This record gives sequence, structure tokens and C-alpha cells, in this order.
Amino acid sequence: MTSDPADLTAADYLDGAREMTATGRPYLAHLLAEEAARRTTDPATAAGIRASFPDPTTTRKESD
Repeated sequence: MTSDPADLTAADYLDGAREMTATGRPYLAHLLAEEAARRTTDPATAAGIRASFPDPTTTRKESD
């Protein structure tokens, strides 16, 4: 592991996002995925990353 965040790749951030999702931390997963999307050069791939990890503060669940 590197101690310099500038050395991290989009894949590193995606791995972190998946780990945060698995441990029930959706907001941290969203933040890590957003950084992964920023580091991705392909706009379609970046959009896919963002869609996979939506901001949990803006998504709403319906309940009765």
C-alpha cells in the first residue's frame, strides 16, 4: 500500500468502494467511487461507476 494518495489508481478506489459497501458504509463507498470516476478517462465508464455507487443521501426509499 502506498502512503501517497496521488499514487492510487481508479481500481484502488473502486476496491475501497466495494469494501465499504460490503461493510455497510454506503456514503464512504460513494465518495471512493466518485474519486474512481474522476480518475477514469472514459466518460461511459465513469458514468457506470457513478451509477453503481449512488449518493445515499439523495436516494429515497418508499415505505408505507
